[in-house]
Amino acid sequence: MKYTHVNTPLKIGPVEIKNRIVRPAHGTLIGQGSVNDNLIAYHEERAKGGVALSIIEIMGVHPSSLGALNSYDPSLEESYPKLVDACHMHGMKVFQQLWHGGHNIAMPSVDGSPPWSASAIRGLHSAQTPTPMTLSMIKEIIASFEAGARKCEEWGVDGVEIHCAHGYLPAQFLSPAINQRDDEYGGSLENRARFIIELVAAVRAAVSPNIAVGVRVAPDTLEGGAGLEDYQYIVKTLEEKKLIDYVNISLGNYQTFPKMIGGMHEPAGYEMDTSSVIAASTDLPTIVVGRFRTLEEADQLIRSGDADMVGMVRALIADPNLVAKSLDDRADDVRPCIGCNQGCVAGIYKPIMPVMGCTVNPAVGLENFLSENLIQAAQQTKKVVVIGGGPAGMEAARVAALRGHTVSLFEANKELGGKLRYAALAPTRAGIRDIAVWQEEQLYKHGVDVHLNSFVEMADITTLNPDMVIVAVGATPRSDGKQLSNPGEEITLINNAQLKTSVELFEEGKDYSGKDVTVIDDLGEYEAIACAEYLLSMGANVNYVTRHTSFAPYAEYSLMTEPALKRLYGERFTLHLRSRVTGFDGQNVAVLPTYIDRAEDGMTVAAAEVFYISSGTSNSEYLNIFNETTVDIKYIGDARSSRSLVEAIADGYKSTIFS
Repeated sequence: MKYTHVNTPLKIGPVEIKNRIVRPAHGTLIGQGSVNDNLIAYHEERAKGGVALSIIEIMGVHPSSLGALNSYDPSLEESYPKLVDACHMHGMKVFQQLWHGGHNIAMPSVDGSPPWSASAIRGLHSAQTPTPMTLSMIKEIIASFEAGARKCEEWGVDGVEIHCAHGYLPAQFLSPAINQRDDEYGGSLENRARFIIELVAAVRAAVSPNIAVGVRVAPDTLEGGAGLEDYQYIVKTLEEKKLIDYVNISLGNYQTFPKMIGGMHEPAGYEMDTSSVIAASTDLPTIVVGRFRTLEEADQLIRSGDADMVGMVRALIADPNLVAKSLDDRADDVRPCIGCNQGCVAGIYKPIMPVMGCTVNPAVGLENFLSENLIQAAQQTKKVVVIGGGPAGMEAARVAALRGHTVSLFEANKELGGKLRYAALAPTRAGIRDIAVWQEEQLYKHGVDVHLNSFVEMADITTLNPDMVIVAVGATPRSDGKQLSNPGEEITLINNAQLKTSVELFEEGKDYSGKDVTVIDDLGEYEAIACAEYLLSMGANVNYVTRHTSFAPYAEYSLMTEPALKRLYGERFTLHLRSRVTGFDGQNVAVLPTYIDRAEDGMTVAAAEVFYISSGTSNSEYLNIFNETTVDIKYIGDARSSRSLVEAIADGYKSTIFS
């Protein structure tokens, strides 16, 4: 029998869970500060999918640090028990994570006053210097955690978890780099640990013996920070005092944010070098995390004895039914997380309308309306033709087939996948194609008639006589060189010099050993990074020119830029911020700051080739040929508007789920 290790019950103090898969606390912002129907549906969907334990996202306990939820919010009196009941209905246990951000707060306090912390050292993203906590303030915060824990028990939770990780308030007291106190809460490790020990003891005393109590810990890997030995001491002391029932182990803080939520460049279990050390030092049940994507990976980890439970966040965002499908011998049907962080992490940290989504699962946050579990056979089956086999077209065809329609997909190239075929060629990016591979397998499994090397014309549509046509023919990369910082300015091309696109770069696969090349990043997304890394891997010297004030700012929300810069760093890579290319003669490019008009104030850099990365132009060959037909036509993905993979898959999903 498969999954014999992960599919076994476990006692966490007074609470028994049905298997070893945990959905650790993570921000969603789906409730927008409350427990609404969408947030309940999000958690219930994972409960239906077989997850044993859900730890709900951060709950603030004091007005000086607002959480995604807040224990003193009167609206939770009625709504929070509904969330717990919805999860319990499907055999999932519910723990609530209690939190105070200290100086690491994204939102201001209720009254706008400075944040509270162990010492007057600013958080990395805070605009205010914190107030060093007095002894009375320490007592006040501990009392607020007690009150929050009691509330959670009243609302029906099975356990509470104190967030002592990731550079939040308890970790600020523990860290020698942040804690500059000279009283009983600062200095020695025993003193720096005192706040956490007293806090956990107070929470333990505040709840009944029926409630499990745990802590989340995370060595921060910074010199002078709260390291492995500090957290081993915390865990050992809490265990000896019998204050906790389990330990949830993570890694990093805001100074090492990309390590907290490793992208596709990180392997499964990448945190285990540190997590296994803490896990081995305690007899308590342990949870570990670190980009585990499949039940097989989780089973191997449990079998190894390195931990008792596996936390899966993004894998369960991508497919809430991962556990149920795998146990039902349908692991091939599990929609893979590709580790792009575009929908989940970037969804939360983007500045406009932040809310978590998912690149590969458009139903996230909208499970009440778009859940794949709600897909039903169409009352009237249709003949559906999909033109284009990229991620948007394949998603449309897949969902249409699930509804029982007769689906034919036509792709002009010799293989499916669209531009993901090229994106996967860049160093560390092979995983981005996993979703296209999965989509293709699902097409054949559900009987989609796939035609490769097939360019569809109006005559073909007439012959096929479909009820619906989905146009997903993508976009053509632009090569006009116009940069948004100076959109009316064209690049002066001399000696028949031409600009190339990312598609041309990956299609040609040339050796660039010793050659000087320039990458113009007009988008600020990952595409230009991929080109630069690929060119470096092929031996080129790269000048990276971007109009933006920082390196690939839209990839920053996905936590991809810092790891990329570490890989790019070296004498063969030069970064030009707030800059534009104004001329190219086949041997050199003229580079000028975006805020300067005088050419004499620019610089010349050697370049045998220039790669221009900007938005594409939607392919228009199908925009007019259907004018006289009564067939239902839908344009999706880049054929509708040149956007990202997130919108492409969402377009495909939504185009046929109700049709």
